[in-house]
Order: sequence, then C-alpha cells, then structure tokens
Amino acid sequence: MAGPLLFAKTSEGLLFQSTTSLEKSHVVHLSAHDQVVRSIGGEDFPTQGVIKIAALLGFIKLKLNRYAVIANRVEETGRFNRHTIYRVVEHSIVAAKEIQTMDSDESECLKLLNLHLKNGTFYFSYTYDMTNSLQRNREIGVASWKTADTRFFWNHYLCEELRNLVSEGYQVEDFIQPMIYGYAKVIDTIINSTPISLGLITRRSRLRAGTRYFRRGIDEDGNVGNYNETEQLLFVKSSLDGDAQIFSYLQIRGSVPVYWAEINNLKYKPNLVIGESSSLNATRTHFDQQKQLYGDVYLVNLVNQKGYELPVKEAYESAVHALNDSELHYVYFDFHHECRKMRWYRVKLLIDHLSKMGLKDSDFFQEKVGADGSTVDVKQQRSTVRTNCMDCLDRTNVVQSVLAHWVLQKALETAEVVRDGAPWESDLPLLAAFQNLWADNADAVSCAYSGTGALKTDFTRTGKRTRMGALKDFLNSASRYYQNNLADGPRQDSYDLFLGNFKPYMTSIQSPFPDRRPFFVQLMPVVIYAALTVLTSTIVFPKDHFTSKKNLAFFLSASIILFISTRSLIKDGIQYVNWPKLVDVGFLVAQQTHDKERVFKGLRFLPSSKFIKPGSVKKD
Repeated sequence: MAGPLLFAKTSEGLLFQSTTSLEKSHVVHLSAHDQVVRSIGGEDFPTQGVIKIAALLGFIKLKLNRYAVIANRVEETGRFNRHTIYRVVEHSIVAAKEIQTMDSDESECLKLLNLHLKNGTFYFSYTYDMTNSLQRNREIGVASWKTADTRFFWNHYLCEELRNLVSEGYQVEDFIQPMIYGYAKVIDTIINSTPISLGLITRRSRLRAGTRYFRRGIDEDGNVGNYNETEQLLFVKSSLDGDAQIFSYLQIRGSVPVYWAEINNLKYKPNLVIGESSSLNATRTHFDQQKQLYGDVYLVNLVNQKGYELPVKEAYESAVHALNDSELHYVYFDFHHECRKMRWYRVKLLIDHLSKMGLKDSDFFQEKVGADGSTVDVKQQRSTVRTNCMDCLDRTNVVQSVLAHWVLQKALETAEVVRDGAPWESDLPLLAAFQNLWADNADAVSCAYSGTGALKTDFTRTGKRTRMGALKDFLNSASRYYQNNLADGPRQDSYDLFLGNFKPYMTSIQSPFPDRRPFFVQLMPVVIYAALTVLTSTIVFPKDHFTSKKNLAFFLSASIILFISTRSLIKDGIQYVNWPKLVDVGFLVAQQTHDKERVFKGLRFLPSSKFIKPGSVKKD
C-alpha cells in the first residue's frame, strides 16, 4: 500500500516521490510540456521547494490541462487492529502547467471538481485496504490496490495513468492510494473491565453514484442508486494472554432495483414514473452479484404500502416474485404504519420476523488474533440484509442500526464480554458510542445523497423519538426540497466529472454549461424577484402611506404580476429545476424549440417516453 509522499512543482511539471525507503528511487512526473504521466529516476527529484503530502488521489484531464489531485492534510479517525484510518481534510488541485487565459469550460470544470472534493468524505489507511471488508481482506491475503474492490475504489478513475504505468512494468505501486467515500470511525472504550474498540465503515459505490433525484433505481448493468456497504467492527482484547477477537458484520443498502424515477417539478412530491420496459434482466444481474458477494440476501423493503410509494413496492415485489430465487428472502415492513405515533421501538418486530425467516444474530465474521499478529478465522458471514426505503436514508438508517444493535449483543456474548442475555446497552459509555457512530454514519450517507443530514437521527442517537427531533426533521426536509430542486445539478455534475462518467477533453465543440432554455423561461425568476421586491417595498416603505393611490397601484400591479408569474412557474416547474448538464439522467429529454421562421429559441425539458406514470398504458 502507499504512504505519505514528497511533492515538488517545477517549470518541468509536477514531481512525486515516495517516502518509503524501497521506492525512493522511483519518481512520478506529470510533464508540463506534453502533460503525460511518467515514471522517472529518483535522481531527477529536486532538493528544494519540496513539501510532504498525505496522499495523491490521482490525475485528471479536463478540457485543456491535466491536474494532480492531492490530499494535503488528513486527520486520524481511529485505529483498529494496528491499522490507522485517516480522513482527508484538506485538498489541492495543481495544474501541470500554468494557463494565462483560463477557458470558461475549464474554469467550470475546476469549480465542479473543487465542489466534489469539498463536499466529499474520503477515508483511507496506509496499511489496510478500506475498500474491502475484513472478511474479503482475509480471503485476499496481502492488502494491495490491485485487489481493491473497484465498486468502492472512489479515486479509481483518477488513478488510471498510474495503473497503466504499473501494467507497463514501472514500480509506482506506492503512489496508488485507494480511497473510499463514506464514513469511518473507531471508538475505544471499556466494558466490564475489558478494553474494546467499536468501529463503523460505510463504503459508497462509485457505480450509478449521484444525488437523490438524479440517481434512482437500477441501470442496465445491475447497478443501483445510493448503494452503500456498511461494516460494524468489534475488537476485543484479552488482558490475560494478549490475544484478541475481531468481529465484522456487513449490511447493504441500495435503491429499489427496478427502472423507476422521480421527476422534479418544484412540487414537494415529484412525479413518480416507472420504466416502460421490463427491468427483470437488470434486477437478476444485480441480485446475482449480491449473492456472489454476500451469500443469501434478506431483502427488507420499507416503502409505504399505500399512496404515492405503492407503485415502487409493487414493482419490487413483482420482480422478486418473477425471479423466484431461493437465496433471496423478501420481507416487507410498513415502517410508517408500524412505528406511527413515535412508537419506533416496534422496529424490533421486524427483527423477530427476520429471525423466523432464518436470519441469525450470530451470522457475522469472526477471527482470533494472536499476540504475535497471527490470525485464525473462526467463522464467516454467510448472508446479509439488504435494506431499502424510497431514498435508502432515514428509515433504512433506523433499521440498520437496530440490526447492528441486535448482532452486537451476540458478538459480545461470544467474546465473553457480557453474560448471555445480559443487555450490553446497560453500559452507558458503550451505548453512547454505538448511537453516535450510527447517527453520524446516517448523516454522512444522507449528505452525500440528499445534501442534508439524515432524518430520524434522534432515535438513532438517543434510542427514542422526540419532538425536537421531529422539528429538526422538518427543517432538514425543507432544506432537502430546496437542495434537490434548485441546487443539485452541479452536485451531480461533480460526481460525474470526478468519477470519469464525463470527460471534458472528449466533448463536442459546443459547451455543456450555458443556459439554453428559452428567454422567457430564464426571465421568469427575475420577474418574480422584481415583483416580490416591489410588493415588499410598498408594505415596508410605502409612498406617503400604504393606502395612497400611487402606493396601492404599485402594490396591486406587483401582486398581479407575482400571481401570474408564480402560477406559470409552478405549472411548468420542470423547466426551473436545476438539472445536471454533463450526463443524461435517463428520464428526461431536452427538446429544441423554434419560432415560426424555424429560428432556434431554446431547450425545453420533457419526461422521457421510456418512463410512464404508474397505472397508465403507453400508447403506440
């Protein structure tokens, strides 16, 4: 695995040297002349102007220039079995060569790149492969970027040039540092005089990655939106012989694996649409992958069984029924009905049901570690629970934390830290650590997908639902509405740029960034703002007094303009959503409009014919 690097910028380009004694003879050079990444000898590394950096995320080529993406500073978020976990807290994007006049598209791409690095939560370890679970790492053996799980290798695209150099025989392995996007933290505590470490790692998939309303459902390759693997880790050290026991428990979450979408239109609830064509082959591919990775999969579906969410529930159940797979165990739990009136403790009814279906609280990975570092596998995890709601955020967070609570009890009993049947949560410091880990994890996953912290975290953090928590949920919901309708376009573009789904240097002559909507559409928000300003002024700063003829004339005129323009905006709300500009979202088409002389007037957005409203019949 990689380690800290030395970095220098010269007139010849950017140079990176490993700090490990074995690899100091190798230097990675991004040339300022031809912008090619090469491996050169250590004698070419300068002796002045050198700084130490935490890691190199990789290189990215935009429209005109190639850049190095650097992790300048990191902070430790925990240690687990002699491995230290770091989070990137400061980054920089350094150009291979200076450009006197910045191209507008290049500037926009740099803004998106910085946005992604600013919003993202990136974790890594110099000595441990964070992309793989403990069980997969033990099966692999020696940690290496070559065996990293590419689903969670977030900077995989940025490392393309370095990976190519390795394939050509150059010794640059120490410059490749796999990172995950998600959450990772380890807390040390003591329970019943036994020191333990409790950790949580969430890995966000880079496949079909994006924001809440722009990446729903499944794609043709079986990848689903908001797919995350969460691993709860427990390290128990014996005070007698120095041996230790390690436990790992994996859960997964992901969007309902059928073709569906929600098309924003400025209303609180978007238009729900279902794919017009069958998604069964994609669903089968998805679950075949999950079974190969995790064994039997328990499918916990939490969407509502009435109203708006019902079509998604029905589509999911229809797909599972059609697959008729004995390794898929489907269970429906109406979260909002069962836990209504803040009775969230009733989530345990779901645990009881899963137990009757065959899910065991002892189905976790366990190994023993000797004082000399030797390891012996005791047992492997043979199944997992895949949980989803509509967003795979709030309801999913609650259920996953309750499952983790249930399994932790059995792990602590197995390690003989607590007696059989003695609830571990009676240890208040451990309970607080557990609740904070899961609540912080919920916020991290939610911020990446929805742009705000998670809802319902008062239950995750305290074990009970509170009115203050409900108020916080209301404020977060309002923030989500604004974010998802009016601000998520650039966030989705930043995902697609960083992950290599959009490559600026391969685009056509026409820039993707200008606003090409009709002039009238672009003008409407300005008209509303102006009318609202005049209206407010007539009330707060009236001419003479409010009821004067002149003041009333301005007031009534502004009111009429505001009413008409707002009504028009709401009626055609799809035109005013902040849509992504770099990659097609799949459920939307941009239609050219022309005047009578066939002169181009602009682009109007329309729902794609590939998706239909639930219950409607598509006409030929």
